Order: sequence, then structure tokens, then C-alpha cells
Amino acid sequence: MKRQRVAIVEIAPIIAEGIASILNRTATAEVVGIYRNISDVIPLIGLDKVDVVIASVALYRQLEESSELDDIAVIGLQSALYGEEILRRFNAIITTHSTEEDIERILNETITAPAERNYSDSHELSEREREVLILVARGMTNKEIASELNISPHTVISHRKNIVHKTGIRSVAGLTVYAVLNKLIDSDQL
Repeated sequence: MKRQRVAIVEIAPIIAEGIASILNRTATAEVVGIYRNISDVIPLIGLDKVDVVIASVALYRQLEESSELDDIAVIGLQSALYGEEILRRFNAIITTHSTEEDIERILNETITAPAERNYSDSHELSEREREVLILVARGMTNKEIASELNISPHTVISHRKNIVHKTGIRSVAGLTVYAVLNKLIDSDQL
């Protein structure tokens, strides 16, 4: 299998070096460079020297201004909390919590089907998951949520695992901020 040529665009050197180290250990990826700005990667794309770009979600405005990236897979690297509307702009998302196996899997899935892969399709919360998230944000326990929604506590736990998997956020505080930023709940309802 051909190793995929990856350009990493990340402002924080420690994050960029960590992702590069992980990718270089895999049999499927070769990091062609680490850059601080999207504009630094454009010449490589024009010369067909990059198969995929992993870019900090914080640089999403630079991505929007670069039409050269329209025909290449771009994986967002999420190291802070961003709203769903921003995350949808990427073909896929990895987080600072993603394991080495997750990163390799996401890279392979994105490369093999870049046109079909979209973060909003694969990571959008279901209606029931949104309901559970709202109740978590309101401070309810699994048992209270189960009673409120007329489902078993095991089902609540399953929904919570799915929410963590899809958002990459594990803490109740982080999920609460996520719910507020994505307008699932108003901050005065907390």
C-alpha cells in the first residue's frame, strides 16, 4: 500500500510534532512537512506532493480563503472547543484525545473516500443523543435521565458513550459548553 503524503498545519509545535511522530510510525502515512499557515501548503498541493492535509481547526478561516484545498481531503485537528458549524467544514476530525489507532483509521477512511466522508454526516448527534446531552448539561444523573426519557440507564450510558465518541469531549463541563455553543441549550437554563 502506498504511503499517503500528509502535510500538517498547526500553530502549536508540540501538537504538530506529536501528530507527525504518530503518523510517521504508521505504515500508511509519510509527513511531508509541518507548517504554521495554510498558504505554506498551497505550493505543495499545486505540485501534487500532498495527498491529505491535517490542519488545526483554529485555521478554518484560512481554509475558507484557499480554494486550492477544495479538491484535497482536509482533516481538522481539534485541540479546543469549536461549534458544529465550523467542524462541518472538514472531511473528518481528529482530536488531541484521539488514539494512534483512531488517527490512522480516520486518515485511511478519509483518503479512500474523501468525497463521501464528511464530519457532519458521521459525527452528527442523533435526536436522542441531543436530548441526553441537554439533560447532562442540566446536571442530571444517568438514572434521572433514564427516568425523564423513559429509557433504561444502560441506554443512557450507551448514548453518552456515543456523544463522547462523536464530540471527543469527556467531561460534563466540556459537554455543557458544547451544548451551549451549538445552541442546544441556553446558558440561563443551566
